[in-house]
Amino acid sequence: MTTTVPATREPTVRQAEAPASPWRTAWRRLRRRPIALVGLGIIVFFVLAAALAPVLTSISGYGPTDTDKHAIDPYLAGLPRGSLGGISAKHWLGVEPMLGHDIFARLLYGARISLLVAFSAAALITLVGVALGVLAGYFGGRVDGVISRFMDIMMSFPSLIFMIALLSVVKDVNRVVLLIIVMSVFTWPYIARVIRGQTISLKHREYVEAARASGTGSLRILLTEILPNLTSTIIVYVTLAIPGLIGSEAGLTYLGVGVRPPTPSWGQMITDSSLYYKVDPMFFVLPCACLFLVVLAFTLLGDALRDALDPKGGNG
Repeated sequence: MTTTVPATREPTVRQAEAPASPWRTAWRRLRRRPIALVGLGIIVFFVLAAALAPVLTSISGYGPTDTDKHAIDPYLAGLPRGSLGGISAKHWLGVEPMLGHDIFARLLYGARISLLVAFSAAALITLVGVALGVLAGYFGGRVDGVISRFMDIMMSFPSLIFMIALLSVVKDVNRVVLLIIVMSVFTWPYIARVIRGQTISLKHREYVEAARASGTGSLRILLTEILPNLTSTIIVYVTLAIPGLIGSEAGLTYLGVGVRPPTPSWGQMITDSSLYYKVDPMFFVLPCACLFLVVLAFTLLGDALRDALDPKGGNG
């Protein structure tokens, strides 16, 4: 009697796994950097605090421009009652000595101004800088010559002096809108210069040459071949530009040409605290600490994004 040996199954060849997308690889790298996650957490915290400012201030019942005259002792030459600027159940971080404004409310609304100016200016800078940089790099020739010379002229201006001059001369305009426009005008050439160089490199790649040889129009090539490959550069540049814009808004306001009182701003709070910081340093420390944390958080996140989005950064 013959026994039949069961046929062994041939080992199946595993199909090669599809390589992870660059964005998934970048996110994996980013999650492995605790400093980046800390920076992202700080940014999310301040963004949520600014967005929820009306809700949070409604709990205490004091807005950024409301005055609590009962919290200030007239016998102490306008100094707030109690320690640490008169911290109480109504005023969680104390009261401003001269006007009786709630410090907590002004910090929250100051964050709204700083982040609004920085994000809006960054969006405008990106729109103008990327558009002109791509046009100059892709078409070259006279187009590149005109745009590049215009960039050189704008970059040769002493931007800080011109920003102060323009903000001082123009009066009857919304100060927030004016800050956004002025900072954008003097900042867009820097990203345009970077995008121009990247575009010149990309337009000679094989896939762009193939698209051009197949009769694809320039607009379609720019939208489908050039811009998608510039996304990582744009994200990193904007993330690193935002802290500079936040610092510029605070600095210009501190110099008296930015946001005007009683509009709350971190720069304005630092200016006001210079009158009584010796009495209670907390009025000076609090806005400075907020400004420092936000700028540091964006810088840490921008550095981490630059490494995570680098295609030569390893296997992730």
